[in-house]
Amino acid sequence: MPDEQKASIVAVVTTKQAGVNGGGAPFFIVENEEALQKVSMSLERILDAAASEIDENTIVIVTR
Repeated sequence: MPDEQKASIVAVVTTKQAGVNGGGAPFFIVENEEALQKVSMSLERILDAAASEIDENTIVIVTR
């Protein structure tokens, strides 16, 4: 039986504080789209993870 890959959300980066409800991953609230991209790319490299855009205001960082 092959090893099953299990993905985990390790961070959420967003420009909209109103949608933050908390949970198992830390939220990074940034001021604009440029900061959204910059912080997401940095976290992606630091955590050796993948960044996935949920919408224009939110990116999740996922590890496997």
